[in-house]
Amino acid sequence: MNKLKLFTSAFLTLLVLVTHAQTLVKFNNPKVYYMGRTPMSDSTAQLSWTAASVIINFNGTTVKATMNDENGMNYYNVVVDGKVAKVLKLDKGKKEYELISGLAKGPHRLQFFKRTEYDWGRTWFYGFNINGKLLAPPAYKHKIEYYGDSITCGMADEDTSGKDRGDNDYENGYASYAGVAARNLDADFRCISKSGIGVVISWFDYVMADIYDRAYTHDTTRWDFKKYTPELVVVNLFQNDSWLTKNKEHEQFKKLFGTTPPTPVFIITQYQLFIRSIRAKYPKAKIICTLGSMDATQRGSPWPGYITKAVAGLNDNAIYTHIFPYKNTNGHPSIKEQQVMGDDLTAFIKTKLKW
Repeated sequence: MNKLKLFTSAFLTLLVLVTHAQTLVKFNNPKVYYMGRTPMSDSTAQLSWTAASVIINFNGTTVKATMNDENGMNYYNVVVDGKVAKVLKLDKGKKEYELISGLAKGPHRLQFFKRTEYDWGRTWFYGFNINGKLLAPPAYKHKIEYYGDSITCGMADEDTSGKDRGDNDYENGYASYAGVAARNLDADFRCISKSGIGVVISWFDYVMADIYDRAYTHDTTRWDFKKYTPELVVVNLFQNDSWLTKNKEHEQFKKLFGTTPPTPVFIITQYQLFIRSIRAKYPKAKIICTLGSMDATQRGSPWPGYITKAVAGLNDNAIYTHIFPYKNTNGHPSIKEQQVMGDDLTAFIKTKLKW
């Protein structure tokens, strides 16, 4: 009788251990899916760009992750089964975080999504600790790559005060039109974007053509474009150019143009050069050249016309022009306005590309 009790007790203990088995998953496990331009080293994956994500399918109840954040200023969305379950601000340094717990038993999808742009710092991801079992990685119907500025980054989209603050606390790249359209279309997407950046001039000493091919912006390492081939590239630039090409007192204006603003011909030519560089990387991709929805698209603005003329001059039937309607409110697009933009872009893509 005592032996039977001992056997029963041991069996139940083993059953509990199996039921609550911990699965350690290294960053380079083939079942871990990365969305975004994500450089790899021998020990970690580096998340830096807006929307950089780590995604897993798993059967279990709890997921933890070990990460090292550069500055302790990055925010991430923890998205479980398609819904944002938690917003997580990382501490500086290496640490294990509980991403989710208490899930019902069964299959789930978890996405760890970088809301903040690269200037808030990098995050090095080491791996997961899952209470459960890792499943096959997700698959997406389409692939999109975005090149943009603060609008694409989702800057200030969560600032409801009207102050249009560009702090990391109010930036949510998940709510950006780029993410909205990608989720509408079941697309893997990546955002090569930076607040303040332009085509001919930025608020700082580099433009998009200087960084579009970097693995990480503040490094000279070039990205291997063979690692990811999008079906579609969306370019939303010129908002900052529209401000700075008139600001003769700004240091970048003086450095680049002296005292004479650039001509429309120069602006159009520079835009064409950038689009040609994208075309050289992705010969078969469709390209949408867009702008908006801030004041560069308001009535009387020449900037939509510059894009239209640039695209016409490229003589490429796989390059389209689509200008977002002017939102006619102050500051950057809100989450609601980003949603409108995302749905608008979705409709255009479905019409032109038949997705």
